[in-house]
Amino acid sequence: MGASEVLTDPSSLYDVGNGEYSDTYTMLTVRNALASVQNGESDRYEELVQSMQIIKGADHAVWADLVTILNALSGSVACIDIIHHRKLLSSVFGMSLWDLKPHVMDALVGLLISLAATSGKMGASEVLTDPSSLYDVGNGEYSDTYTMLTVRNALASVQNGESDRYEELVQSMQIIKGADHAVWADLVTILNALSGSVACIDIIHHRKLLSSVFGMSLWDLKPHVMDALVGLLISLAATSGKYLDSCLNMLIGHFVPPRWVIDRLSQRRVIDQKTDVLSWVHGAILKISLLVPLAPSRLLPMLAQQMPKINKKDNVVVMYVENLFKLESSPIGQVGGSMIFMMVMERLRDLDLEIDWDEILQDDSSRGMFDMELEDTMNEGEENTSGGNVVFESLDKLMVISFDHLESCNLDGRLDQVFEKLFGAFENFILNTYKSKVSQFLMFYACSLDPENCGVKFASKLMDIFLSSNKPRPTRQVSLSPLWMSAVAYLASYLARGKFLPVSFVASVLKRLVDECADYCGACNDDIRPEAHQIFYSGCQAIMYVLCFRMRSILKVPLFRSQLIPLESILMHKLNPLMVCLPSVVAEFLKQAKAGGMFVVSDAFIFDDLLESELSRAFGGPERLDTFFPFDSCLLKSSNSYISPNFIYWSMVRPTYEEDDDDEEDAEIIVNGDEESDEEDEEGDLDYSMNKMSITPKHSFKNKMERDRLLKMPSMIRPSTSPESL
Repeated sequence: MGASEVLTDPSSLYDVGNGEYSDTYTMLTVRNALASVQNGESDRYEELVQSMQIIKGADHAVWADLVTILNALSGSVACIDIIHHRKLLSSVFGMSLWDLKPHVMDALVGLLISLAATSGKMGASEVLTDPSSLYDVGNGEYSDTYTMLTVRNALASVQNGESDRYEELVQSMQIIKGADHAVWADLVTILNALSGSVACIDIIHHRKLLSSVFGMSLWDLKPHVMDALVGLLISLAATSGKYLDSCLNMLIGHFVPPRWVIDRLSQRRVIDQKTDVLSWVHGAILKISLLVPLAPSRLLPMLAQQMPKINKKDNVVVMYVENLFKLESSPIGQVGGSMIFMMVMERLRDLDLEIDWDEILQDDSSRGMFDMELEDTMNEGEENTSGGNVVFESLDKLMVISFDHLESCNLDGRLDQVFEKLFGAFENFILNTYKSKVSQFLMFYACSLDPENCGVKFASKLMDIFLSSNKPRPTRQVSLSPLWMSAVAYLASYLARGKFLPVSFVASVLKRLVDECADYCGACNDDIRPEAHQIFYSGCQAIMYVLCFRMRSILKVPLFRSQLIPLESILMHKLNPLMVCLPSVVAEFLKQAKAGGMFVVSDAFIFDDLLESELSRAFGGPERLDTFFPFDSCLLKSSNSYISPNFIYWSMVRPTYEEDDDDEEDAEIIVNGDEESDEEDEEGDLDYSMNKMSITPKHSFKNKMERDRLLKMPSMIRPSTSPESL
């Protein structure tokens, strides 16, 4: 890492906890000063040189600052240039140990050794072979500088063919279970000495030593040893690009604890240890990323590569994602937040698709919570039907920690910024995945936290995707039709189910949809095959679906009612959306439209509780987007507790036909040119009730003879008994 690559804004390293700058900050400040003189800016460099001057009678604080600067220079010798930094070197070599306090002597000697060992004029093999003069006779112990020289001699010896001291060094790195305090203390001393000698480490000659270092686990170490090891990793990563990937990989490997930790996570001591270890890991990753600007770009692919797969034995993927979100909340998230959300969304999607929802819904033995909206199950206290299934549990836990992270982002005032990254992940991994049942609720929850910003943005982005289908028009690119249809299906389901969305906003979006469908009718050609007009039918169905949930509140406002006037001509168009869209949606819509006086509906178009039509299947395509209602009830118990307070269940809806009998006395107009009015009893059986749309709606068709040759959809969900109503 050259001096010119040092970050120019290290302010994020300020240690807010104690109000002082960290050692890493000081090192960055020194490196910035060294870099600045090469760029023609000498002010910071001159200040650095000035700080090296010793003032007679200086107080303790001045000596402490000098020690900090000398230590920072020791860690920055690779940035010192003999030409550009001549004045600094002159100050260093002009200092006298006779004038210094003991702790300042130690720092200066360390700098001299680092300069001697790093400079090309004096390689590691030329380091003193007899450092006995550094023996501190006064206290009878070897100084830290002596240990550093011993370590450097061992590193140099292996390059000269003498491996005994090197082998002893490697052996001293081995951790013996049950080792006493003295052994741990020696290991700390060696690790610290190695941190000051990284310029002497060679990736070829010292492979065994590096293997020992990268093979160590913070989970096995005492706290003070963790500190020393993390310091060594930071020094290795920052000093030579050769070790950056190895250091980052080792740190990421700690995101998932070893088995013995996982098995004891119920114990307070182990929980505290987990907190400590991960705190060291994230602190190290952040410091490396700040010292080496390219580190985040190297880190992100590693994070994706090490993401655990679906594990049948434990929930390690949950622990891993917790750490991803911690990274996203750090300065690293500013660079890699989008990719982190994509990793999480992709794993959520994979878990979602791993569950065979259709089989669950059709299997009578599995019904339990699935034969009604989940709201009822929560009220009755029934258990989740996962039955200990790891995929269910993992998906539910992942959704919960994702919800918690979004809530944290909202409290920090950055949800609006995070939402853009979240939507990008949704668009890449969820929007076109038609069998997901749960993952998409991340978007719903984010919108519920901030309806005015995120809530509006989500609807606008979905609308923009849908409206992009009108270029060119009316001929559509068939390959993109599923994307456009999926977008409007999400939009409709969102508008129908979002309790936090005001009716004025819902009405404004409906107006845009109505206007788009009206424009389509005006530009339509003579081809009336449903598959040729998938975009149009999906738009019409979206309008009717939303009105099934919102018609009463919209019709109460004259302006909103007037905005729906073009809908009648759309429904009477030759493309005949009433005959093509999903019959269960059409039937409920027409029943409410008639009762609400939106326009008087012929009884011929209020269908019985029948199966889907072939026309509906034709416009739905192979993905069956005619039956796609992505924000049906959330089917996971813990996750649903976050969603349900802001979710409209069908039982909360008051259809227009639940008014007094007097409101039913509306004059009829014939819709779709059918002049024959069916005089059948209107009470005869429109029992389909839109509860059946809670997972996917049961379908109907106007002709009972169609029943035998149409497919039956999965088992349906009954409404909840919530006292609320819209």
